[in-house]
Amino acid sequence: MTASSEAKNRYANAPRRADWTIDQDWASYSPAEHDRWNRLFARQAKLLPGRACGAFLDAKRKLELSRAGIPNFEELSERLAAITGWRVVPVAGLIPDDAFFAHLAGRRFPAGAFIRPEEELDYLSEPDVFHDVFGHVPLLADPVYARFLESYGKGGARAQQRGQLHNLARLYWYTVEFGLIREPEGLRIFGAGILSSPGETCFSLEDSSPNRIGFDLSRIMRTNYVISDYQQTYFVIDGFEQLLEQCYQDFDALYEALAKQGDLSPDQIVAGDRVITKGDMHYFVRKGAAA
Repeated sequence: MTASSEAKNRYANAPRRADWTIDQDWASYSPAEHDRWNRLFARQAKLLPGRACGAFLDAKRKLELSRAGIPNFEELSERLAAITGWRVVPVAGLIPDDAFFAHLAGRRFPAGAFIRPEEELDYLSEPDVFHDVFGHVPLLADPVYARFLESYGKGGARAQQRGQLHNLARLYWYTVEFGLIREPEGLRIFGAGILSSPGETCFSLEDSSPNRIGFDLSRIMRTNYVISDYQQTYFVIDGFEQLLEQCYQDFDALYEALAKQGDLSPDQIVAGDRVITKGDMHYFVRKGAAA
């Protein structure tokens, strides 16, 4: 861990248990850290009505997430466990894949305990407490979504054994992190990477640049993604039931088929895609020209 990383993350040298969890030590958060959460929360709370999916907005209220400082994970877990049996466990940052999958399979969501520094308020490469708790945790109160994420965790070990973790990671990226959902009122956001980002909240739904394509499990697991910028393609599910039904299965046959197929670029549209919006890519072309 570098000195720079330690400055950003005060839990960098916190003692880890065998499962990579740490003590949140909620009482040690400073007034400035709580204020940072409050400002991030208030900014997103203004943007998300009419853009976030209904399940997220409902669950945020049920779990009493608010502009009242960084949540105490123990108290939040008690409220969440009473609804779906999930708990939130603190970690210092990113953890090994096998530990991550084991937590999800056991209905425990590992959330970064640190909050981003002031100078990186708008973007942080490593997920912090705002991304993990505000973005991810509310949907764990939805019973169907909660079962999907548990199933995803149980499938992680098999993907590792087959050497196809990259395929499974793409499913997580394009759904859990950057997924859109079709609701009666129109397209809405359910991916945590979007829900915790003011810029991508608007970009994902309203900009003409990205493709928006109907959910296709095999297609998603072939598609590379962009890590350090907005997505060139967003995939749209018809409901959490579709997500659970498609993913609650043995992936062995799918992995065998994927191993014989080439990867797809993030901006690519292929035969068979259910294209909802064909992006003009102007944002990405402009950035490429500027680079």
